[in-house]
Amino acid sequence: MEIQYLREGWTVREAGSEEKLPARVPGSVYMDLLANGRMDDPFWRDNEDKALAIMEKDFVYETVFVPEDRIQNADRVLLRCEGLDTIADVYLNDILAGQADNMHRIWEFPIEGILRGGENTLAVRFHSPTRYIREKFSRCVTLGSEHSMDGFPQIRKAHCMFGWDWGPRLPDAGIWKDMELVGIRGGRLTSVYITQEHGEDQVKLHFHTEIEKTGEEHLEYSVTVTDPDGNSQTWEDSPDTAVISHPRLWWPNGYGKQELYTVRVSLKQNGRELDRWEKRIGLRTMTVSRVKDEYGESFSHQVNGIDIFAMGADYIPEDSIYGRITLQRTKKLLRQCRDANFNCIRVWGGGFYPHDYFYDLCDEYGLIVWQDLMFACAVYELTDAFDQNIRAEIRDNVRRLRYHASLGLWCGNNEMEM
Repeated sequence: MEIQYLREGWTVREAGSEEKLPARVPGSVYMDLLANGRMDDPFWRDNEDKALAIMEKDFVYETVFVPEDRIQNADRVLLRCEGLDTIADVYLNDILAGQADNMHRIWEFPIEGILRGGENTLAVRFHSPTRYIREKFSRCVTLGSEHSMDGFPQIRKAHCMFGWDWGPRLPDAGIWKDMELVGIRGGRLTSVYITQEHGEDQVKLHFHTEIEKTGEEHLEYSVTVTDPDGNSQTWEDSPDTAVISHPRLWWPNGYGKQELYTVRVSLKQNGRELDRWEKRIGLRTMTVSRVKDEYGESFSHQVNGIDIFAMGADYIPEDSIYGRITLQRTKKLLRQCRDANFNCIRVWGGGFYPHDYFYDLCDEYGLIVWQDLMFACAVYELTDAFDQNIRAEIRDNVRRLRYHASLGLWCGNNEMEM
């Protein structure tokens, strides 16, 4: 699978205006307006109200790009949007390629019939989130946090952007994660799921793969596992299982080392690699022990059969402007958590699903992640469209995160019933 990132040459403008400002992608409207001196610091005095008023407008991001040969020569070409915040229309060469309404999802739009060989114009129009929730709320009253704007449960956007008991009302918008062209030749891996079976001095890795093919040709995959010392072993012919002898286990902070193995799954056609999935995993078990005792029944969390006393805190978005949350900033925060003897951290359900590097760092630092789904303090309008939308959202994020050694549990929401 070939990928061409679309990070260069972006501009942003208010819809209806011809004045274009330099923009950064990934980024956001607030970040670009601040960088161009077109808005005041929203954290100073009463500037929050001015920043909120900006989001009554629509904004358009535009760039011009030339697809590389490796993309044009593919069997299928997709425009993949890893994060659009939130209500967006995507145009390629003035043709509507797709629409988005969930910042927590990955969106893929087929563009074979639209993409040109030379210059292409890509535009993304973001509709006002405040007007959107106001209109939705007028048709269906949904209750939510008293500190937030009416209607916030009606949009699949970080809820705390609309205000919370600890944060301001700054419902930013924009291309907050990468956009890229995806070229598929022969096929691609759409899902790799690894389960572990722990035995006496060995761990069996069971592989469950999903493959999307562009033709009828036979495809197969190989698996390579590299241990923490760099020693590798490869299994060919689409193995269902790989056995790791003398495993070095992953432990939470304070209970042992955070040993990580690298797993590479290579999709092949006649020996030629078509796609690759490569991640770091930890060999460990996480269970709940419930044993009858003199008091009734115990309830303890165990890692590798050892009771763990959980010590940690709640993680909310590090900044109200999400483009200012960086690897370096998150690394400093989580390193401080480790040094303070945390061994777990809970991702709160009123924000967003963190970037991949958040979980990579938790793997390295031995921080077990309690992962909320992004629902918090609200009543939702349970329509068929909402159901389909959140199913896709949850599927995207479970598939993205499930291999992490640090991922301890999924929780359905924050402080509510569904």
